[in-house]
Parts: sequence; structure tokens; C-alpha cells
Amino acid sequence: MSFKIGIVGLPNVGKSTLFKAITKKGVSAENYPFCTINPNVGIVEVPDERLKPLAEISKSKKIVYTAIEFVDIAGLVRGAHKGKGLGNKFLSHIREVDAIVEVLRDFNDKDISHVEGGVDMQRDKEIIDLELIIADLQMTEKILEKTERDARSGDKEAVLKLKTLEKIKKALEEEEMIRGISFSKEELEVIKEINYLTDKPIIYLKNTNRGETEGDNFLTINAKIEAEIAGLSKEEAREYLASFNIKEDGLSKLIKKSYKTLNLISFFTSGEMETRAWAVENGSTAPVAAGKIHSDFEKNFIRAEVIKHKDFIECGGWIGGRDSGKTKDKGKDYIIEDGDVVFFKVGR
Repeated sequence: MSFKIGIVGLPNVGKSTLFKAITKKGVSAENYPFCTINPNVGIVEVPDERLKPLAEISKSKKIVYTAIEFVDIAGLVRGAHKGKGLGNKFLSHIREVDAIVEVLRDFNDKDISHVEGGVDMQRDKEIIDLELIIADLQMTEKILEKTERDARSGDKEAVLKLKTLEKIKKALEEEEMIRGISFSKEELEVIKEINYLTDKPIIYLKNTNRGETEGDNFLTINAKIEAEIAGLSKEEAREYLASFNIKEDGLSKLIKKSYKTLNLISFFTSGEMETRAWAVENGSTAPVAAGKIHSDFEKNFIRAEVIKHKDFIECGGWIGGRDSGKTKDKGKDYIIEDGDVVFFKVGR
């Protein structure tokens, strides 16, 4: 399974260059708005050095990494919610992703025009955020019309939904993102049904040539340099980045930030057929993790045999882990931890 990350931003901020760099997949990046008309999609393996030792112990025939799916969504412009540019089409593409990477331009280049006339990251951020807010507001108003009719009948669920939507509408009108609103457990159940743009986790990515700085909700990448190293070997890329005093490639930084933003951890399965990494939300129970392998596994879960990846390697695999008492049988309430190696027992 993979998680879908949408790359958004104004035209000519470096989205397609970034996409090319992180997926090593060439896309159109000409110097004019809307050159990326259909979303480009690239699947990127999530590197994890823990897999190879597990595979060697199990003598696995193959190694399967978990993956992130990056979607390069064409540039939004001011007025996208009204259909300007190709706005409506691309707003719908954003609804399909699990998280958003919002690319902000922090470089000057006389050969690359800016749709707003000049470089201003804060202005660009406000334009994009406002377009997403207005799109959510429009959707809320449409849903409210039907909900108001249903609530008049006294239906409890409709009444709760109405109050929740009115709360959301008020916040959106004040230009507040839905992800910043506090909701009760019942209200959260209501908004789960609605695919809000401003409820999605977001990473602000500064595309710059001014050096590396990072914060809790943003990271810095020089997309041009990242594109230049895309075809190099790992050693060549490392040396090239070092010449610019860049410690880590952009893809690695973006994957780490994406995992953190989506609140994901990795667990492993390992045997003769394959050693595989699986991504699951932090705090998930063993049955939920089993469901990542196959939906029937969650429904028919019996127990999970669990061993830490370091113990798996030190003990020489499942047999040694069992003999040394390092494997533990866990039930439905067990919370999967990052690095767990798991064998699920399921019924029919």
C-alpha cells in the first residue's frame, strides 16, 4: 500500500522540478502556467536500512519497501475556486491525497516568470491557503442546505451534523483552516465523512537557493540541485551535495517529514518469500496493522507473534527468537510499535 502526497503551489515555483528530482521521473517544467495539465504520479520507495538484515536472516527471496505516492498537481492561481486557470479540476485532485506539500518559491530567476509578478513567499502561501479555504467553504454551504432540511425533522444525527457544519462554516469565513479547529469526538465522526482540503496534514516546502533552514511545519529544499543529482549514483550525489554544504538529499528529508506529518510508523513481516515493510498510523492496534496486509486479516485476527527487529537479528530469526523467549504473543489490544517484526495468526 502507499500513501498519496499532493505537491501544490502557484505556477513556476518549482513543483515539477521537485517532482522530477524526488521521483527521478521527468515531467514537463516549461516556463509557463498550467504546463502540467494532468497530475503526474510517481511511486517512491521509503528507504529503511532495517529491512536488509531481516531479509538475510530469513533468506528472503525479495525485499519490499513501503511506498509514498507523490502527485504533481498543476499550479493553482488566485481565483482557482471560481474556476480560473484550471482550478476546479486541480482542487478535486487535491481532495484525493492524504497530505499536501505546499511549495513556496524563495528564489529569483529572470528566466522564470512569477505569475504574481515577483517573489513573496508569505503572499503566495496566503493565496493558496485562501483558495483551499474558499473551496471548503463552498462545499460546506452545499452540504448545509440538505442538512438543514434533515435537521428540521428532529433527527439527532442531522442536528449534530448541522451544528458541526455551522461551526466549520464560521471558522472558514474567518479564514481559519479546519485542521486548526478543536472538535469533540462526535464532531470528528461527522467531518470524517467530508473530504475537506484544509483538514489534510500539510508540509510547507521552501524552494530556495539561500541555504537550509527547517521548522516544525516546513522544510527547505533546493529543487534545482536535487534535480541535478537525480541521475547520479549515491556516492556521486553525496559528494555533490557536500560541495553545497547540504547534509541530506531532499527526498530523504521529505519522506521523513511526510511520515512525521502523517503520524506513521513501520512494522515488518519476514519469511522465506519476502521481507516487507508496512506503514501504519502510530497508535494502531495489532488487528488494524494486520488489515494493512489484507482486509480479511483484521476481521479474522486471532493473535500476533511479535519480536523487535534487533532481537530478530540477534536471535537469528523466528526459531531463535522463540527459543530465547524474545517473541511475545499479543492480542487485539496490543499497540504496534515502530520496528516490530510480526507474524499474524488469523482465522477463516
